Amino acid sequence: MALDFQELVQAALDRKADHAAIALSSQINFVPEFRKACEQDTCRKYGTNWMCPPGVGPFEELKAKALEYKQGLFFQTVHQIASSFDLKGMYAAKKVHDPIFREIMDYFRTRTEIKRMLPLNAGACELCARCTYLDDKQPCRFPDQAFPSVEAYGIDVINLEKAINIPYYNGKNTVSYVGMILFEAE
Repeated sequence: MALDFQELVQAALDRKADHAAIALSSQINFVPEFRKACEQDTCRKYGTNWMCPPGVGPFEELKAKALEYKQGLFFQTVHQIASSFDLKGMYAAKKVHDPIFREIMDYFRTRTEIKRMLPLNAGACELCARCTYLDDKQPCRFPDQAFPSVEAYGIDVINLEKAINIPYYNGKNTVSYVGMILFEAE
């Protein structure tokens, strides 16, 4: 039975994504400079996490890994915040986004025939209070639940959103988070 892409989009929307669309891998621009932005450590996660640089792996390897998939479900959650400087609101919104991402992943794992996928979430993995990356680089305790970030892969989110008709800007005093599940339809 052929995979119904519109059903995947609807499943994301049903799980509280505000926008969702199927993107072809050929629509993704990978920009090494975006990955280098991680090195500036604005989010304070650089070198602390298996799912962020440098622990997640070299840019070219990640790009090659992503391009093994023909398409992906791209989705976005939009959250109201007090102002564009509301860091507390942004963190709270990420805490709302992450369970939505996990619900969509659960749908993929339990309700589809898709066996090969690459889930990418917004920002750093925050599954564990302390990542084993900090403990003499021991392996990740939960490799099936820890997801690399879209940013770590150097994906140009703005241009991808334009290509698939998802708005980048969702209005004054909002913050948007994205997730993408690249997959191979069988």
